[in-house]
Amino acid sequence: MSISATDRAVMPEDAEITALAGTEFDEAPATADAVAAAPEAVTAEASGTPGVTFGDLGLAEAIVRKLSQNGVVTPFPIQAATIPDALAGKDILGRGRTGSGKTLSFGLPLLTRLAEGRTEKKRPRGLILTPTRELAMQVADALQPYGDVLGLKMKVVCGGTSMSNQIYALERGVDILVATPGRLRDLIDRGAATLDQVEVAVLDEADQMADMGFLPEVTEILNLVPAGGQRLLFSATLENEIDTLVKRYLVDPVTHEVDAAQGAVTTMSHHVLVVKPKDKAPVTAAIAARKGRTIIFVRTQMGADRVAEQLLDTGVRADALHGGMTQGARTRTLADFKDGRVNCLVATDVAARGIHVDDIDLVLNVDPAGDHKDYLHRSGRTARAGRSGTVVSLALPHQRKQIFRLMEDAGVDASRHIVGGAGAFDEDVARITGARSLTEVQAESAGNAAKQAEREVQDLTRQLERAQRRAAELRGEADRLVARAARERGEDPEAAVAA
Repeated sequence: MSISATDRAVMPEDAEITALAGTEFDEAPATADAVAAAPEAVTAEASGTPGVTFGDLGLAEAIVRKLSQNGVVTPFPIQAATIPDALAGKDILGRGRTGSGKTLSFGLPLLTRLAEGRTEKKRPRGLILTPTRELAMQVADALQPYGDVLGLKMKVVCGGTSMSNQIYALERGVDILVATPGRLRDLIDRGAATLDQVEVAVLDEADQMADMGFLPEVTEILNLVPAGGQRLLFSATLENEIDTLVKRYLVDPVTHEVDAAQGAVTTMSHHVLVVKPKDKAPVTAAIAARKGRTIIFVRTQMGADRVAEQLLDTGVRADALHGGMTQGARTRTLADFKDGRVNCLVATDVAARGIHVDDIDLVLNVDPAGDHKDYLHRSGRTARAGRSGTVVSLALPHQRKQIFRLMEDAGVDASRHIVGGAGAFDEDVARITGARSLTEVQAESAGNAAKQAEREVQDLTRQLERAQRRAAELRGEADRLVARAARERGEDPEAAVAA
């Protein structure tokens, strides 16, 4: 790892950040494990061929037409390399970071291969296992339009959603299950699902399944899949447990690899900002106030809630995402983040593993990653689908060596910047992160609030005018009726109205 030591003082603006001045951020020790060697397998280069289109890869014509309608014509390298082998029925070992296009790499061949055939109730023919429910939903969302044009039924089965609905769907017949291991195991134990007719089984982000302790369930599930079926396994890294899965369940796999062995991403820039404890919260707030989508990583659920709330107090549109939230709350938060109602997501490692949003351009590690694998997973939230991205880690002075060792194990080069304790807002922080002056953000927030208040005043004024017109109409009707009643009694109507 090379460290570019630009040690000139970089000072964030802290005069207007009293709401965050006393914030304490949780720290986590950083350790690094060695990356295991890749399994022996036939290796295919994933560089792609210039001029290749999805129409050249052998996919179902209906899928190619749908891709074209969606403006998707040219495959990413891993797609161009993987799809022909997957269509040929070969077992696949895909080694590529998130955002490299692997969902379509396994999904489109799976759909094409299952287009012909008939599915019995409770017996899916395709299975996609993912580590998290968010990833399961996003995989299904990505593939559903192409399954629809082939008449294939797809169902997500994961925790936090209605099991009765999932059982009902399986009873009616589901061609492809997109599942988390725990919920699928429950459905199998209840007799609601049987895997004896699965023709294609996919393990997506297998390394995360290992990190989350799901491999026993994964092994049990794969033992229920017919031995002669096709298996596709995708993983950013190949640790010992993943290597064991590959050797046990994949037969003569073709390996398609996008990145170098440790998954460092060349379209990312990595930076370490060395801050004093009292400056950590102001720097966090200044960076969070930037334009564009940002993910902030912290170690604990409580820390995520606290930082998100404090950022909101400074005018940043922030929200927390962690495993302590209900599935409905997590889904709504992710939807708000994707739709732009939330600009800054404060997340824990486990929760963020299900985040797959293509236009996140900054990852901020407020608490350091636990090890190099967590660092790479965090970093993988940006620089997706060929885009560039920035990863920034805040380090207290005593954490510098620890964080630099972690980055060495992750195989990344990082520049170092020391954030000073006095002076005006410095351009270097803005250049690296896009950080904004919080005074500017608060002025913008106040301006937006004023515009909203003005709109409310206008609405209330219109309501008042309507009420006044209605009152005048009612007063006129009342006077007319009083006058008529006076005439009926032989009295003076004007005197009656005046009274």
